[in-house]
Amino acid sequence: MTKPVVILDPDWRRMDELFSEAAQDELAHDYDVVWGGDGAIPDTILNAALSKAHVLIAATPRLDAQILARAPQLHTVIEVSGAFPATIDYDACFASGVEVLSCAPGFRQSVAEMGLAMALAGARGLVAEHEAFRLGKERWLSDNPVTDFTIYGAKIGFIGFGQIAQELMRLLAPFGTAVSVSDPWLPDHVAESYGVSLASLDEVLATSRCLFVTAVPTSDNYHLLDAARLAQLQDNALLILLSRAHLVDFAALSAELDRGRIQACVDVFPTEPLPQNDVIRQQSGAILSPHRAAAVDKGRQLIGDMILADLRAKAAGDTTRQLSKANANTISVLAGIGDAEEVADMAKSL
Repeated sequence: MTKPVVILDPDWRRMDELFSEAAQDELAHDYDVVWGGDGAIPDTILNAALSKAHVLIAATPRLDAQILARAPQLHTVIEVSGAFPATIDYDACFASGVEVLSCAPGFRQSVAEMGLAMALAGARGLVAEHEAFRLGKERWLSDNPVTDFTIYGAKIGFIGFGQIAQELMRLLAPFGTAVSVSDPWLPDHVAESYGVSLASLDEVLATSRCLFVTAVPTSDNYHLLDAARLAQLQDNALLILLSRAHLVDFAALSAELDRGRIQACVDVFPTEPLPQNDVIRQQSGAILSPHRAAAVDKGRQLIGDMILADLRAKAAGDTTRQLSKANANTISVLAGIGDAEEVADMAKSL
């Protein structure tokens, strides 16, 4: 029996970054894999395979109406950078019945784990005391009641409650937290299933001792957390930014950190790599991570497992997907479009 043809071009990522050995074996067994190696697929190989390809998996898929016309059997496109890229003509894909999937949900475990680590480190003053130790100024047996707090029973807020936030809720479950969520796209039944309270953004800002920013960037939420909204945070609140810098006015955040009014744990920045002279590097209330919440050995192999699960579902006629599916009604407002190329450019510069 002829196997479905999968063009697999993970560059700038690596194969073993995305797929475990078992997943690679399954791919090779069930599909005729074209390329499937590290480094960019040569144009000659890509062009020769398009006419027979059923699936295209790429870090930055490039598809327009002309390319789609050369790929009459193509039914699925999967990006493996982490955002729906601007290199895809989505209208042409929708018109041709080509499903476009993003691997973003595959980061949920590693990013949620980092989010919990940041919450614990920030809440318990771990980094501050570590630095104080280096200066001989550690505070032995001190409760540090102004800045430190326990996650047990804490009031936790989420801006955005997608898969990363939902994974974080599972990790937070033993702490008995009281969680409120601001997410205009979240159905009531999903909030109920996780035991969280839907609330206005103002309420979440005002009541959260620890606030996770995990929303998908859209055309409507650029600098959602501006100076006025950051001022609504309670004194000594802990802000944890895991999704995109798009959502936060960093000048306003730096001003709050200068005043020492809040703390922040930050994994993403408006410019990456962060300039050496950026003021946030020196602010004592900040715990900084160089965009590595998902960067852990085997931490991204969930992506490969989800790809295989969705391809199996597609073959079985099952319409449920583990990856994110591009939706004609919402794709135009997703500010994440284009981020895949930006991330690729950043990776090549490091």
